[in-house]
Amino acid sequence: MMIRSLWSGATGMKAMQFHIDAIAHDLTNVNTNGYKKKIVNFQDLMYQTMRASGMQGGTDGAVNLPVGVQVGLGVRVAGTTPVMTVGPAVETGGRYDMMIDESRANQVNNFFQIDLGGGNFAYTRDGSFNIDDDGRLVTPDGYYLSPNPGNLDPTATQVQITPEGIISQTLPGQAPAEIGQVQLFSFINPAGLEPLGNNRWAETPSSGEAQQGNPNQDGFGAIRSGFIEQSNVDAISEMVNMIAAQRAYEFNSKSITTSDEMLQTVNSLKR
Repeated sequence: MMIRSLWSGATGMKAMQFHIDAIAHDLTNVNTNGYKKKIVNFQDLMYQTMRASGMQGGTDGAVNLPVGVQVGLGVRVAGTTPVMTVGPAVETGGRYDMMIDESRANQVNNFFQIDLGGGNFAYTRDGSFNIDDDGRLVTPDGYYLSPNPGNLDPTATQVQITPEGIISQTLPGQAPAEIGQVQLFSFINPAGLEPLGNNRWAETPSSGEAQQGNPNQDGFGAIRSGFIEQSNVDAISEMVNMIAAQRAYEFNSKSITTSDEMLQTVNSLKR
């Protein structure tokens, strides 16, 4: 004897466990620069049809029945969708820190390109850059900003980055000199990017090819020097979501317990 609710409840518990895992991951990244939270999407599973709608029935067998008889078999995780909204800005005062300002649209579409070596590139919203011993802008884990906007001198008394991404530096006893320009990259579907970890994303067929452009021009975001984009995770909302997911897990567990009690009742009929 099979009770469908046993298996439906099991699929619900698995789905809610995945949901809680995703929320926990978001909460652990509440302070990760440029992090984008994820929404878990669910789908109902296939249905078992005992009677299809539109079948002929009635006393004379000539009436098309308006509804069928179907029972569902549970739920599954359909996918996780990143929420591509701009995170809060925090002023760091770092001379090499940059934030992509898309606050007017509040939708993330622009990224910095990172050279991973070997002809491979990744994309990031984390603008916490520094310079290496050659004066090139690098990420905290040492990967180059691409294309190279120019080599900076660590002895410079002042470094300026305009909203258009133009970098200039002032050396001791010299006038300010322009050394290059930061480039940004956009995607038709940024939610289709593949997260790689380490605050990096990879281009995929779903995201479309990266389109290069100058900041603050042709729809590209502006550069805000001395700022960093924070995570868009709202800790309070995620805690509420976790409580709701936990309760849903308990509801599914209760359906399994109830199904087990029904089986016990059937098993005790012959006594």
